[in-house]
Amino acid sequence: MKKSTATVIFTSLMMATSGAVIADGAATYQKACVACHMTGAAGAPKLEDKAAWAPRIAQGKDVLYNSVLNGKGAMPPKAGQAQLSDDEIKAAVDYIVSQAK
Repeated sequence: MKKSTATVIFTSLMMATSGAVIADGAATYQKACVACHMTGAAGAPKLEDKAAWAPRIAQGKDVLYNSVLNGKGAMPPKAGQAQLSDDEIKAAVDYIVSQAK
């Protein structure tokens, strides 16, 4: 019985944490990414353009994280939001990937 209770608690915590990361990622996206990724400004792939995101996603999240953390093309490091932590940037990337799949 105790094992089942622990499993339920662990699963609930993991689900809650996962939801919080997506929520934080969405908030960071709205703060730092939406201006370009909603409109396609400077060649940025639009948020829900699955065809544009597919080859980028195929390279893996570490490549995407690196692109945002260090800048790529017209996008400056951390999308010009130097005050954001690496974890906030990664959460925004995770959010974008979740929307583009």
